[in-house]
Amino acid sequence: MSMTITEKILARAAGRDEVKPGDNIWVNADILLTHDVCGPGTIGVFKREFGEDAKVWSSEGVVIIPDHYIFTKDVKAHRNIDILRDFVQQQGLPYYYDPGTADYKGVCHVAMPQEGHVRPGEVIFGTDSHTCTHGALGAFATGIGNTDAGFVMGTGKLLIKVPETLRFTLDGQLQKGVTAKDIILRAIGDIGVDGATYCAMEFDGDGIEQLTIEDRMTICNMAIEAGGKNGIIAPDDKTMEYVKARTDKPFEPLYSDPDSPVKEHRTYDLSELVPCVAEPNLPDKYAVAAERSDVKLTRAYIGSCTGGKISDFIMAAQIMKGRKVSVDTFLVPATQEVAEGLMSEQIDGESLVAIFAEAGCLDIAPPSCAACLGGPLDTFGRANTDEVVISTTNRNFLGRMGSKQAQIYLASPYTAAASAVAGHITDPREFL
Repeated sequence: MSMTITEKILARAAGRDEVKPGDNIWVNADILLTHDVCGPGTIGVFKREFGEDAKVWSSEGVVIIPDHYIFTKDVKAHRNIDILRDFVQQQGLPYYYDPGTADYKGVCHVAMPQEGHVRPGEVIFGTDSHTCTHGALGAFATGIGNTDAGFVMGTGKLLIKVPETLRFTLDGQLQKGVTAKDIILRAIGDIGVDGATYCAMEFDGDGIEQLTIEDRMTICNMAIEAGGKNGIIAPDDKTMEYVKARTDKPFEPLYSDPDSPVKEHRTYDLSELVPCVAEPNLPDKYAVAAERSDVKLTRAYIGSCTGGKISDFIMAAQIMKGRKVSVDTFLVPATQEVAEGLMSEQIDGESLVAIFAEAGCLDIAPPSCAACLGGPLDTFGRANTDEVVISTTNRNFLGRMGSKQAQIYLASPYTAAASAVAGHITDPREFL
């Protein structure tokens, strides 16, 4: 029986030779990820169901990365961190990245692969909808709720239904100024925010080869914005090089059979794609950037698991070098590694930090999710009024970045940076 990569990973994790879409199976987890927002709730479920003194199924299988509400004076946010610290100490968990220490990393979905917790062929459950990011490295990765996570924490297993697969074949080469963000915004625009509901979104084709690992993370990160169960890209030489540089743990990659059946198959010629935005208030409200130049902006935001990686900031710096921004521009590196890269990476002998400072951007914030999901009122970059924001984040729901009066346009780092310079939505190719 021919199977997709998602089906093969789930079959192996269930101890079966084969599975098919619709099968309900018990799957063994390799990693359970949680953070400061959902971690306390997950811990509460775990203790209630398994006992106050119960031990997690695998101390090395639980990864806790606080990232959401970190740099705030909010008392409840601080209490969440206290709960995580107490639990980690009680359990003796080695993979806890504590805020305020040298171990702190930043946004979990960028830190996870950077720290070697993502490996091809494995199963990752996380208490965050954007856990699907990790399919970029050939893993099955999906978001779950606190109750399911509490069960996984105690047993290492979860009952799930095998999803159908939507296959997106990417052929050809991207034009200059067109990015992975433009690919996924176009796909979501085509199928809608419910077009992949409980389906695996598999991306293949010769166009994948040109995409970096961080590009692939951007694409898989937003599978959930179409309702996807997971996003996934088969591992290749780039994947192997990336993973082996970060972990020595063994893993076995899996690949789709060439004739594996799928629910739907779409093909994109990447050379035909153009810079785009998603208009308020849904990620599927696709619009060509050049056709929205009438949209005046009040601020720009570059950050998040989708758009706060080092490659994202390099793109932004390429646009901003030698220019000035016209609106308040907020920069939030996803992780400490990215923050360090802002100082070490250079364009024509000038660091990214220097380029952004000369362009008039606001002081760079420490790594965290920050305003991507609004957060407490004192969150850096939070839209507290009727701002019109262009952002490299992944969601533009009503109130997502704070105020319900704010309008959020999603875009690539190129488009966000060019628009910050122009003061209105702009095709970045005008600056490249």
